[in-house]
Amino acid sequence: MASQNITPSPTASSDSVFAHLVRAPEDPILGVTVAYNKDPSPIKLNLGVGAYRTEEGKPLVLDVVRRVERQLLNDMSRNKEYIPIVGLADFNKLSAKLIFGADSPAIQENRVTTVQGLSGTGSLRVGGEFLAKHYHQRIIYLPTPTWGNHTKVFNLAGLTVKTYRYYAPATRGLDFQGLLEDLGSAPSGSVVLLHACAHNPTGVDPTLEQWEQIRHLIRSKSLLPFFDSAYQGFASGSLDADAQPVRLFVAEGGELLVAQSYAKNMGLYGERVGALSIVSKSADVSSRVESQLKLVIRPMYSSPPIHGASIVAAILKDRDLYNDWTIELKAMADRIINMRQQLFDALRARGTPGDWSHIIKQIGMFTFTGLNSEQVSILTKEYHIYLTSDGRISMAGLSSKTVPHLADAIHAVVTGVA
Repeated sequence: MASQNITPSPTASSDSVFAHLVRAPEDPILGVTVAYNKDPSPIKLNLGVGAYRTEEGKPLVLDVVRRVERQLLNDMSRNKEYIPIVGLADFNKLSAKLIFGADSPAIQENRVTTVQGLSGTGSLRVGGEFLAKHYHQRIIYLPTPTWGNHTKVFNLAGLTVKTYRYYAPATRGLDFQGLLEDLGSAPSGSVVLLHACAHNPTGVDPTLEQWEQIRHLIRSKSLLPFFDSAYQGFASGSLDADAQPVRLFVAEGGELLVAQSYAKNMGLYGERVGALSIVSKSADVSSRVESQLKLVIRPMYSSPPIHGASIVAAILKDRDLYNDWTIELKAMADRIINMRQQLFDALRARGTPGDWSHIIKQIGMFTFTGLNSEQVSILTKEYHIYLTSDGRISMAGLSSKTVPHLADAIHAVVTGVA
């Protein structure tokens, strides 16, 4: 048989075809946990992770979630077939009811389209791509600062990202005047990303009166609000109170988008359970919106996962399970509020220079401490306390046992004795 001349593949005789790649930096948020895990210190403390922890520092699976999972496991009629592109119908219907309210006119008039998404991140991405394909204005305004992933999500979705002032470092509160000025000068029709409650990373939220002014400005400028609701019920302990800003915008009949996540308020982080809702002007438009959302989702991940959404739907549709959930939810919110008070009291007891009242004024999982990147670096190197370089700490990562260690470390870096 005649010999054949076979040209070796590039990988057989030379470097990898990916040899030109440079090592990408760690994600600034997730990288905190990577560094924490490598630290052998027995006193190390991870305040970077955006997940709830018990007083013992352990991840929490809600009791109501465990009960529902047992029910699902024992239901022999269940299967693992694909679910529709838009997700579970019950989950979508109940998610809309949770954020907009049971008596929402938008729901009653069939003006709401809800699709199941891959937690909050995936829901934001689907919403972003839908807007890039079908909305006349491709500019989205994000608050400064905002969750680190927002910029990447919307850029890759095809939108142009701009910013509006939000946080005032001098007061460690809301730069309300700056916010109004920046949104007031935004091009007509621009999309505006709004944190529904418990702003990440600052923990600073507008008052309801300020929300009303924001709503009036957004509507008068024909801007399109896109709410990110990652903490409903987890911030104040009240599902209705935390949804009030969204409901203000829906009540006047305008259009908007909302991305929901059940990672925090049901502890379903790894299940990736979320929803995207779009409120339209009419039922007919809403139906067409859903048809186009399917065309965004199908080539992206085809259909969403079934397990986590089944848990959520079971809890939201059963009165007893729902009530049990709200009790556990409030307990989580209350523990975080208690950690805020303990840290504030500990800093005041030490006479730490500065006004630390922002710790108890801010709300939700995170506190924007006001510490600079140099001080954060010292906290990590000298005290084995891990947090993001902007000074954001997760209050859920604290416990009564670890508050003194954190307070000692903050006092040391602020007074320059570290």
